[in-house]
Amino acid sequence: MAALLRSHRRRAGLTLEALAEGTGLTKSYLSKVERGISTPSIAVALKIARALDADVSQLFSDSPDNSMMTVERRGERAQVDERDGSAVYDAVATRMIGKSMQPFIVHPTTQPGSDYMEHPGEEFILVKEGTVEVSIPDQVITLDEGDSLYFDANTPHRVRSVSPSRAVLIVVVHDRDGESADAAPASKSAQRCAPTTSTSSS
Repeated sequence: MAALLRSHRRRAGLTLEALAEGTGLTKSYLSKVERGISTPSIAVALKIARALDADVSQLFSDSPDNSMMTVERRGERAQVDERDGSAVYDAVATRMIGKSMQPFIVHPTTQPGSDYMEHPGEEFILVKEGTVEVSIPDQVITLDEGDSLYFDANTPHRVRSVSPSRAVLIVVVHDRDGESADAAPASKSAQRCAPTTSTSSS
């Protein structure tokens, strides 16, 4: 994502200071993202894409594809290092721009204590493998394999894998406030981030 963010920022004619002002993020944090030191969560990626007037998938992709359909094979999915407890966000259908939904395969963090995240729109979580705890203020919801949750993403939330093997989620975000841009996107790269989606057990 690092090179793609820098490319889109420059194409938009924005300095790091201007992007920081437009997103409410710090210049130092955005600099770390551009240098590949930090990787944003889904919520932060949506915020950056909105400031750049771009489809969020363009931050994960560099090959334009304006077709009405995109197919991705199992072999294209992210490889997860189970020794690393950080969350991994594997964006899906990144070559297709202008989507009204943003799908991800998420390997949630195993580490407790991350910040709550929130963003405009709605979010759907389906547990494909394992067990997770979804924490919202004053409530912790346990979801097992096959369980799902649909909620207003403006609600502060965080997710943590609590099963012996790392959980795998299908997450779909609908950003009601975000409008897609027509800029060119492309080939997908999985994004690894610090534990931005975790919680302690109740």
